[in-house]
Amino acid sequence: MSVRVVARIRPLLEKELDKDVIVTADRAQDGKPLTIVKIPSPKNEAEEFSFAFNSVYDQATTQEELFTAEVAPHLKALFQGYDVTIFAYGVTGTGKTHTMRGGLKLAERGVIPRLLSNVFRRGKKLAKDSNGETTVDVALSYYEIYNDKVFDLLEPPEKRTPSGLPLREKDGKTMVVGLSERTCEDLKDFEKLYIEANNNRVTAATKLNAHSSRSHAILRVKVTQTTGDMVRESTASAIDLAGSEDNRRTDNGKERLIESAAINKSLFVLSQCIDAISRGDKRIPYRESKMTRILSLGQNNGITIMILNLAPIRSYHLDTISSLNVSSRAKRIEVREIENEVVFKQLPRSTVGLGGPNVIRQPLRPLANAHNVATGAVLAAKAAEKAAEKADKPAKAFMVYTDKKPAAAPARPVPAVANTSSKLQPPMVITKRISDVTDSALRPSKLARPTQIGHPRPAVAAPAKEQQLSISAAQIEAMVEKKVAEILASRAAELTPPATTPEPAAQPKEEISEDVKRRLEALEKRIEKESSREDGRSEGLRLLLQARQAKERGEEEETLRLYESALPYFPGQTKLLAKIEKLKIKLGKMAPEERTTPRKTKKILVLKDEDGEYDGTEADVEDDVPLRQRKTSKKKVSKASDGEDSTGPASPRTQQLLDIVNSRDLALIKGLHGFGAKKAQDLVDVLNLKGDGTDEVNRIASLSQLKMLPGIGTRTVERAYEGLTLEV
Repeated sequence: MSVRVVARIRPLLEKELDKDVIVTADRAQDGKPLTIVKIPSPKNEAEEFSFAFNSVYDQATTQEELFTAEVAPHLKALFQGYDVTIFAYGVTGTGKTHTMRGGLKLAERGVIPRLLSNVFRRGKKLAKDSNGETTVDVALSYYEIYNDKVFDLLEPPEKRTPSGLPLREKDGKTMVVGLSERTCEDLKDFEKLYIEANNNRVTAATKLNAHSSRSHAILRVKVTQTTGDMVRESTASAIDLAGSEDNRRTDNGKERLIESAAINKSLFVLSQCIDAISRGDKRIPYRESKMTRILSLGQNNGITIMILNLAPIRSYHLDTISSLNVSSRAKRIEVREIENEVVFKQLPRSTVGLGGPNVIRQPLRPLANAHNVATGAVLAAKAAEKAAEKADKPAKAFMVYTDKKPAAAPARPVPAVANTSSKLQPPMVITKRISDVTDSALRPSKLARPTQIGHPRPAVAAPAKEQQLSISAAQIEAMVEKKVAEILASRAAELTPPATTPEPAAQPKEEISEDVKRRLEALEKRIEKESSREDGRSEGLRLLLQARQAKERGEEEETLRLYESALPYFPGQTKLLAKIEKLKIKLGKMAPEERTTPRKTKKILVLKDEDGEYDGTEADVEDDVPLRQRKTSKKKVSKASDGEDSTGPASPRTQQLLDIVNSRDLALIKGLHGFGAKKAQDLVDVLNLKGDGTDEVNRIASLSQLKMLPGIGTRTVERAYEGLTLEV
């Protein structure tokens, strides 16, 4: 089920007029309830925006009608184990606190008092229908989020800590640690606690609201139903959100600005969460604000109702459209309706009468999680098992060989073992012993490691003669000599040169051709030349650096010497030669007429524009550079110079531009490139000061004359000319 979003348009206040009303409620078809909110576009009054919701309530709707239509139908689900969340959303001054809290009169009571009244009434009816078997307990928790800090409203402000109460996660829900919970027996207890808690809530007066809420208030009503050993809990949360504020309209001071910043931040994060959920993003930014973390819109299980409060007048136009956009996206959020689990109470175990001869004891059962139990008996049993395993294992037997030949042992049958291999070792293997044959597994022994003696079999008593050796000392010596001979033969084979082997002789390597040799020699010379060039360049750079340092110290003779030393490393460098000649002329070692490098002189570049006038510009030009190779900047050459001649008539593009300027039409001049509304108006004002434009004297006759006007420069005329050229 998606979040149920309903809109409520508040009535007009005393100072508000009917002519300023722009928000209206409408229905999709005649005879059906109101479900559409209409508001004109802020840019075009003829255009109208329509927003569809689950239900819409106009200015004439009473508190009782709103509660009966939206909240009362969900009380049955609350007692069936579902969680219910109701929160009011809107701009400051739209009636959110009035909708949730209401007034002191009976008819003006809001959603929260009516919710508690119906909970108590339904709880008493349930207890009466069950003949007292079912009891309903109601407990309250009331807290606020002020400047993104959580404070308990049921506790006095003196007990508050500066950091507020922390938040923790438990069973997928966000809990407030250290939050107090008060039990309510009836509506009078609730009214007493609620009025006292509201006095602890932070409120202040702003320009838009005399009693503006400066915090988000959350009332948590826990309903516990007990029937025998069955316990069912459900929670109803009523949230009164603080309204977003425009500080330019509220005229807030320093403290109010801090509060407004915290409120706007939390509401902005709420809109981000709604957008992310509607887009289907994997990450929802709940944790960026404590309000969104507690609300957990879209993650909470149960029923969620969002009451959008709207102001009908024009002064809230943009804020109302923003609220409508956020609420319309919230309709697409899906909420899982999951019933809370029923908890069964366990009776306390009785400790009386457990002993005595008449008690029938049940047999002990093995522990299901014995791996987590480390009692003394278990540890002792494990130690005994380890000791028995060690006792069963025989010690390593180090065999001592004697010179006497042992007597022949009587033949005994080998017991058949299932895992024993059917193929026996050949009789030529002399490393076999009787002790190995009697073992359950036939394994060949190694001379480097004596074979372990098999486990003794208690059924058969082996005679002591079987433990003697079945090999003599002479046989052992023969085996050792044979092994040594094999090792020496292998080493001798390794040391023998490969020429004596019958392998074919290696083929001689092919000689490198003369062409390849020449290429290799050229490549080596090139590499040597490149390396010497790099070394020379680094040495030249070092000399230039020393020359620069000497020049900064004012040592001109040393500078000249270092420049001349660096010249062989940079042959043909014009700048280096020019510096050397300049220093020689300065030191009197060369006459100025003997200078060979070209000098940079400032010459006047004469540029002709369309009006035939000449514009002189200074530029650095070398003497020996031809004129066709001289490059000038685009900024120094007028781009409008190709359309007009000083002797002939103006070009069509130039004449078109002058005609537009002389027309003094603000719309035409504004359409030129580079002319905005302000510059076009200034140009028309300057032309009007000269005259009405009918006389030829007061008209602009050339582009240069247009450039001389106040506020109109060369760049502006060029841009207008370029734009006009592109359009033609």
